[in-house]
Order: sequence, then structure tokens, then C-alpha cells
Amino acid sequence: MLALLLAGGVIYALLGDMRDAVVLLIFACLSIIITLVQEWRSEKVLQALRDLSSPRALVIRDGQRQRIAGREVVRGDLLLLSEGDRVPADARLLAAQDLQADESLLTGEAVPVRKRAATDSRPGAFLPGGDDLPMVFSGTLVVRGTGRAEVTATGAATEIGKIGTSLATIGTESPRLYVQTRRIVAIFAIAGTGVSLLVGGLYAYLRGDWLEAVLAGIAIGMSMLPEEFPVVLAIFMAMGAWRLSRARVLTRRAAAIETLGAATVLCSDKTGTMTQNRMAIRQLRLPDGRSFDLDAGPVADVAALHLLRMGRLACESQPFDPMEQAFHNTAPPGEDPAGMTLLRSYGLRPGLLAMSQVWRAAGTGPHTVATKGAPEAVALLCALPSPTRAALAEAVDAMAGSGLRVLAVAQGTVGADLPDRQQDLQLTYLGLVGLADPLRESVRRAVAECRRAGISVKMITGDYPATAAAIAREAGLAGNAPLTGQDLDKLDDAALAARLKQGDVFARIMPDQKLRIVTALKAQGQIVAMTGDGVNDAPSLKSAHIGIAMGGRGTDVAREAAAIVLLDDDFGSIVRAVRLGRRIYDNLRKAVGFIVAVHLPIAGLAVAPLLFGLPVILGPIHIAFLEMVIDPVCSLVFEAEAEERDIMDRPPRDPEERLFSPGLIGWSVTQGLVALVAVTLVMFWGARQSMPETELRALTFFTLVIVIVALIFVNRSFKASLRAAFDRPKPALLVVVATVAGILAAANLLPAAQDIFRFGPLHRDDLIITAGAGLAVMLGLEAIKPFWHRPRRAPKPGRRP
Repeated sequence: MLALLLAGGVIYALLGDMRDAVVLLIFACLSIIITLVQEWRSEKVLQALRDLSSPRALVIRDGQRQRIAGREVVRGDLLLLSEGDRVPADARLLAAQDLQADESLLTGEAVPVRKRAATDSRPGAFLPGGDDLPMVFSGTLVVRGTGRAEVTATGAATEIGKIGTSLATIGTESPRLYVQTRRIVAIFAIAGTGVSLLVGGLYAYLRGDWLEAVLAGIAIGMSMLPEEFPVVLAIFMAMGAWRLSRARVLTRRAAAIETLGAATVLCSDKTGTMTQNRMAIRQLRLPDGRSFDLDAGPVADVAALHLLRMGRLACESQPFDPMEQAFHNTAPPGEDPAGMTLLRSYGLRPGLLAMSQVWRAAGTGPHTVATKGAPEAVALLCALPSPTRAALAEAVDAMAGSGLRVLAVAQGTVGADLPDRQQDLQLTYLGLVGLADPLRESVRRAVAECRRAGISVKMITGDYPATAAAIAREAGLAGNAPLTGQDLDKLDDAALAARLKQGDVFARIMPDQKLRIVTALKAQGQIVAMTGDGVNDAPSLKSAHIGIAMGGRGTDVAREAAAIVLLDDDFGSIVRAVRLGRRIYDNLRKAVGFIVAVHLPIAGLAVAPLLFGLPVILGPIHIAFLEMVIDPVCSLVFEAEAEERDIMDRPPRDPEERLFSPGLIGWSVTQGLVALVAVTLVMFWGARQSMPETELRALTFFTLVIVIVALIFVNRSFKASLRAAFDRPKPALLVVVATVAGILAAANLLPAAQDIFRFGPLHRDDLIITAGAGLAVMLGLEAIKPFWHRPRRAPKPGRRP
């Protein structure tokens, strides 16, 4: 379009018409400005997630402690670790005091794991996950205790680095929308060039004016070249990213916006995605068999409150561990005696998974001992008889089957002489505490809406099967018999494909297995959206059609691999993103249909006068003006249109469906032909009335513009309803209509505008005819719209439409 505008300006200058040359150059500048502004807006949106930083590390170098950037750590450095530190590299523990680390970024498990110092100097091969390993891993978080470790691997050699290396081998999906747009623009350009050459040659042959022939060819080329497609695509993607950001969703790759509406499967991580990534106490069980569900409301029982209080006393005063935070958040505040002082802590040991804290109260008397830990360890410390231990084990199994992490709590008293070993404490068993990572409030509703929209939801987690199944049932998924990573390795590709259709929950899944699941779903023709927040999710995030990372708790690696980032880590935002994706794609189809439709009458009016011996109606200036009107109409009006009422009751569109589908093209051609017939009839009527050339041009041009406005209202909705056409007009639509009306009024009343467009004045009867033509086009198209657009109902989840 820019080249044609410049060529037209040059020819007008050769003809001595500097005014028209300047007008076309102004339109060329407007075209450049629109492109630059949209590219700037798109880049500004994509720049929103570039704030990546390196963690700090405390090391010993030259015998002194130094705080350096994590990226500067090298092999052989001695790391000093404490609560809250992000481990900057893989390292072997030389010393550890009650050290626990959150390795959920690598394993998906919400529960921290214990660490112990290496017993020899020989390096070993250890994988993340599991207790009592003598290794800490890059990217993990120290949640308890202190330690000293020697760096054994940095960069690509770390466990995180290995995942990053696998990311480099995974290619992202090609943006289908851009490929389709390039293809259709090329087809239109080739066809337009051929027709332009044909019309120019025919004009020169019939009328003998070569410069005018070239102008006629340029006019035809401008009328047929769909230069709005790339502009509209850029605007819709930039504005779509902006609208998603208002819903707390940031877009890193604009092509994912279009793909959102086609998603058929949503693969979700559990920890931090469906759950809140924090522990909470859900259930209490007392030795007498009574059980208290904290979800049902506050607990008033004295024994249960005492159980919670002693559990809190067994924790650190300023806890960093999620489970200890749960005790502090749940236990009744303000009940501890004033002046209590911590005398001694007995930490966890590999052979005894329990910890005790000894408190001294104000005044004289024995000291209070509070203990919590694994039920079997607490049973040993309390010296429970065999029948009681059997009942305890049965209660623990029942709670674990509900997806709870179970701890036992005990209490005791001790004199001034504190024993050296925890086993020498005299303790009384108080009961069991069940903790869980709570489900996000929005998850159940979001899962139900996904199912209503024909989107299957699958949970893929590294957590235990019982925990995953319990969370899945709570979320509304089929949580029975989760497929574990160990069982998955036994399945070939065909068996895995069959298993994917039967269940929604996958537990104890490793990163390479997540990637295999996503690959298998893609092989079935599914459009896969994958959510996650950890480094272990990055390969599957990048491989999926739509990678959705968590922005709050998500890692830098996950955000870089994903196409979309949820700023509030809310699972419900995914449904809002899908809804917006469907709306954006719907509105894009409306804009495309409008573009194709309006080019037919414009091209027809550029050719018809030549074929029927009438004066030339549309020149480059008229078509350039129309193009400058069409661009903002497509980008502003249709982009701002509200969603269709049934947008989440339809199935996902076929992933193989093209934006320029036969149905859409057929509907657009129908609109264009109806509009062309209406405008041509008005032109012939004016010619039969022996109207002067300037008045005939004005009558035809006004009719064309009003018909184009009628097409705007027709394409506002896929439903056949005049109410839908005029319902809830957006400010952008009102602005466009008012602007068009003002320009037409100026062109009809101001001599300077008439001179530029070579118009003559129109009378009241002429204006009534133009308005009648627009109304007839609107009513006719609304009458035949039901034959092109029929509502679809969503299929059952997991089945392709």
C-alpha cells in the first residue's frame, strides 16, 4: 500500500496536480505512523517480563565471608547456607544442622526434604527429591537450619542447567495465524497485480491516456491489496495482550493469544498452581478416636486446642518452614504463659524424625517439652504399647489416604537437668495433625467452566499419588487411580495414548515424563495448554502449544519458557485468558470478514465504470481515503467488541480450521456482492438521471461509505439479530460513525473538500437514497445470516469436536 501511495503521488506530480500528490503522501505517512505505533505498543507489552535477576550467595574465599552474585559462584567455592537462601549452585554438604530445603521447583513436591552432611569425600550421583541426601541443588530454597557446602557443579552442569539444555532442543510452535496471513496476502497481491495490469492496459487501449491508465491500475491495486490484514493482526495481538494484562495475564508471545481459543487440553501442575503452595492444618485426631475437621469451622474442644498449642511450641518462634507456619497460623494466639523462654531444641536426626523444644516458664517448676514429628518416631518417644501403635498406624493411613501430610504431637516435662538425647525425654502422646496444601478457591469453578467449554483438564504433578488424588477430587477431576511416573515408564506410546483418554491425574511425574505426556497429547491432535511454576515444568511449558507460567511463585526459567504468565498465580485466570482468547479470535474473524467484504464493492466500482463507459468514479485519493477509514474501523471497532453470549458454551474450534475458512470467505463474498449490487444500482440510477460527473461521483461514494458502515453493524455479531447489531455500542463504534458522518457532511458542504474529492453537491433526495441503500444492505444480510452461522454445542470434555 505504501508503494502504491507513493507511486500515485509521483504520477499526480508528473501530471502537475501537486495537491493530490501531497494528499497521497500524507496518507503514506499515516500508514507508516500506524505501523510504527503498533510495533512500539507490541514491544512495550513484551518488555514487561524482562526483570530477571541473579540470586546472591554467601561464600568463603581466602578465609573470609563474601556476598557475591549467584552467577559468579564457581566449582570449589564454599557456600554458607541458612533459612531463606536460594542455593546458587549444586553443592555437596560438608556440614548440616537441621537443614531442610524446598525442592518443589525441581520435583513438584510441596513438602521440604531433610539434608545431612556427606559421610565421605567421594562425590556421588544424586537426583533431587527424597530425605537425607548430602546434596543441595541450584535454584532450591533453604527453609530451615544452616549448612556449609562445597560447589560441585554450576551452569549447564547443574540439575537446573540440564533442564535448560533440554529446552534448547525444543522448538516452539510456528504461529499459524501469521503463516495464514502471509499466504492470503500473497494470493491477494498476485491477483491484484494481475487485475491491475489488465485494467490499466484496457484503459489505455480504450481511452488512450497512459498516465490515467496507470492511475486506474494503481486504484485497482489499492482496492484489492488487503494491506489491512497485517495491520489488523498486529493491532489485535497488541491490544489482546493489553486486555489480558488487565486480567492479570501477561503475554510473552502474541501468537499464543490466537491459540488460546483453540485449547482442548489443559495440563496443570498441582503445587502452586491448583493449590496455594502453602501448608494448612486440615484435620486433628485425638488418642480417644475423636476427629476434628478444621474446614468445617473453628475448634472449641479443649484437648484439640491443647494439641494445636503444643504443636506450635514445637516449632520455631519465627518459622520459615511452611508446616511450622501452618501451626502458627492455626493455633489459638495469646494462650502461652508470659515469659516463656526457649532453653533447648532437639533437631531432626536421620534415625529419629522428630524434634522437641524445651521451654521455661516464668517462676519455678518443671520445664515444658513440646514435640512433633513423624507418627512412628513420636510413638517411639512416647513408648506407646503395641495396640495403641496399631490404632495410630490405622489412623495415619486413613488421613494419608485423604491426601494429608500427618504429624504426631506430644508433650512432657523435664527438670533443670536436660538430657543429651531426645530419646530420654518423658513424653505423652497428644494426637495427630493432618496438613495439606489447600486448593485455590477459584479452581473448582474454573475446572467446571473448562469442562463446559469442552476443555479437558489434567493434573500432572510430582507429588504423592494419594495427595494428588485427594486434590483432584476436591477440584472436580477424576482422581481415582492416578498414573504414576513408574507406571508411565512401562507404557509404550500407543498404551500411553490410550491411558491419557481414561484418567486426569498423573502423580510422581518427572520432568522428562511431563514432556512425554504433552508430546503424546499433541500427537493425538490436541491443542495443549500447560501450566506450571517450577524449573521442572519448563520443557513441557515450551513444548506445549500454550505454555502458562506462574508469575508470582514461578521461576525465571518457567517464565522464559512460557508464552503466557499469570501475574496473580490464580488458576481462575486461566479460564479468563481462554475466554479472552476466544473473544479476540471471534473479533478477529469479524474484522477479516469485514475486510474481504468491503474490498469487493471498492474493486467493483473501480472496474464497472470502465466496462460500462461511465466516468471514473474512484481514483487513488478516494480509495486511499477509504483505506484510512477501514483500518481504524477494523482495529478499533471490532477489537473492542464484547464477547458473544455463548462464547464458553461452544467447543474449542478445530485446530486445523483456518482463519480464512471457506465459510468465512463465503460469508464475506456474499456481503461484498450484496454491497456491490446496492452501490452499483445507485450509480446506474444516477447515470440515468443524467447527473453531472461530480455529483454522480459524490452520490456513488456516499452510498459506498454508508454501505460500509452498514457492514460494520452486520459484522458486530455472528447472530442474526438487529438487536445484536445495535446492542451495547462501544465508544469506538460511536466515534467512527460520528467521524464518518462529519467527513461526509464536510465533503458535501465545504467547497475545498468538494474540490479535493472532485465532488458535486448532493440534495436531500440523493442522501435519502444513499441511506436507503445502506438500510437495505443491512436488512438483507441479517436475513441470510442464519444460513452461514449456526450455533455449536460443546462436546463432552476430552473428546474432539
